[in-house]
Amino acid sequence: MHVLSTGGDPPQEAVAADVGSRSGLARALGVIGTLAERAPEPMGVSAISRELGLSKTVAHRILKELVALDFLAFDEVTKGYRLGTGALQVGMAALRGLDVPRVARPHLQRLVQATGETATLSARQGAARVYIDQILSPHEIRMSVTLGSAHALHAGSSSKAILAALSDAEVEDYLDSHALAAVTGNTITSADVLRAELSAIRECGYAASRGERQHGAGSVAAAVLLADGGVFGAVSLCGPVDRFDAEVTADYGERVVAAAHKISLELGWQPDGVVDAL
Repeated sequence: MHVLSTGGDPPQEAVAADVGSRSGLARALGVIGTLAERAPEPMGVSAISRELGLSKTVAHRILKELVALDFLAFDEVTKGYRLGTGALQVGMAALRGLDVPRVARPHLQRLVQATGETATLSARQGAARVYIDQILSPHEIRMSVTLGSAHALHAGSSSKAILAALSDAEVEDYLDSHALAAVTGNTITSADVLRAELSAIRECGYAASRGERQHGAGSVAAAVLLADGGVFGAVSLCGPVDRFDAEVTADYGERVVAAAHKISLELGWQPDGVVDAL
C-alpha cells in the first residue's frame, strides 16, 4: 500500500534520507575542520578516525571523496592528508567576505612607503597561519612570500605574534599537540624558551625574527584582532636580515604595532587602552 502525503509531515523515508545526507555533510566538514586545526601538519586516517569518533572505513571513504574534490591532498610518502586547493579557495573567499585584506592594504602600503621593506598580512587558520596579502619592497634585493602558504605558529615573527595574542590555555594546547619542529637552525624548538619569548612579545607588543622561518630573513610582526577580541592574524615587515639591526627592528616593531592597532580598530575591536598612532 502506498501512502499519499496530505501536505503535513514528510514521509519517514524522506526524513531519514535527509538526516543521513546532513550527517554525511557534517562528517565531511568535521574532517576538514580537524585538518584545518592541525595545519600545516598532515594527519593519517587512523588519527582522523580517532579524533572524530569514526570507523576507519567511514573516515577513509570521506577522505577519498574530499581528495577527489580537491578539498584535501594526500601525501604518498607520509600517507597523511592535508588541506587542498579547494579548501583554500573557500577559505580565501570567506576572508574576502570579511574585507580584512581591503581594510589592511592601505596600512601595508604606508608601511612599505615608510620603511622600504615588504609588508605582509597573515590570517590565522586553526593551529597555522596563511599569507593572504603582501606589498613588495621597492628594493632590488627584497623579501617576498608565497600567498596561500601555511606555516606553523612557533616559527617566524607573524606566527609568534599570533601565538602571543592567544590565551594561555590556547598556547598550552598548541604546545601539547604540536611538535616544535625546526624550520631553520634558528627556529625555537624548546617549549620553555618559546613561553619566555611569548611573554616578551606580549610586553612590547611585537614579535621579531632573525632567520627563524626563512634563512637570511629579518622580520617584525604584530597581531590583528577582531571585534570579538579573537585573533585574525598578523601584519609584518620583512627584508634581508642585514637590514634588520636592533635599532631598525625596534623602529619597525613600533610601526607594525601601530598598523595592526589601526586595522583592528577598523574591524571593530575595542581596546582597553590607547596606542599612539605613528
